[in-house]
Amino acid sequence: MLPSLWLWLPFRRYRDCHLTHHLDENLTDPLDDPESWYVTTEAWARMGHPHRALRLALNTLAGRLLLGPAYCVWRLACSELRLLASGAPGQARAWLPHLCGCLLVGGWAVGVCGLSPVTYLLAFAYPGVSLTLLRSFLEHRAVQPVAGRSVVVESGPVMALLFLNNNLHALHHAEPGTPWYRLPARYRARRAALLSENGGYLYRGYGEIAARYLLRPKEPTVDPLARAAHLVVVMGPASIKA
Repeated sequence: MLPSLWLWLPFRRYRDCHLTHHLDENLTDPLDDPESWYVTTEAWARMGHPHRALRLALNTLAGRLLLGPAYCVWRLACSELRLLASGAPGQARAWLPHLCGCLLVGGWAVGVCGLSPVTYLLAFAYPGVSLTLLRSFLEHRAVQPVAGRSVVVESGPVMALLFLNNNLHALHHAEPGTPWYRLPARYRARRAALLSENGGYLYRGYGEIAARYLLRPKEPTVDPLARAAHLVVVMGPASIKA
């Protein structure tokens, strides 16, 4: 928890959200999965054109890396301020240690390393969040069955170490209690079964992901599963009557 190298998000808040995210039956659902990048049809209808353009840009790798950190901080600030205003329990307990950790990191970066606050934020903190968003860019997709929603990226040793083997994300969801350093051996033992279960949702590295999606949206912004269910409800009876 301390010091806080990831300045924008308290560890307690991340832990709580990530445990909720691991309820696999809710993966990718924008209402129940706090890590989902999809939006509901209702939320999309309420968005203005600039916000829609931003969400479409965030579905490209370039947009996710360049704009994603600022968007994440903005969304977090909005949600946390609402929770604080509502008197939700545990907010101060999550944020006070985090702010103390930020002061420690900022004091070290500015006072010891001689960096300006702007340099630290733009050259270290912001790119650090971008790297996290690179890892999570294709981690999940909205498909049926649930087992097909988590990806495997067979990256090289440098990126795998950087992401603590979370590139093997289907295995991380299948065995969330397995320590990060044991995931490669477990993946080698379970590779065929995992790829069968996740429908072959596999990339050979982050270079392949960049080549495909650097400037091209990876998928719809509106949750395709919710939209399909909505169409069944709305259009089904009319079709039968017709």
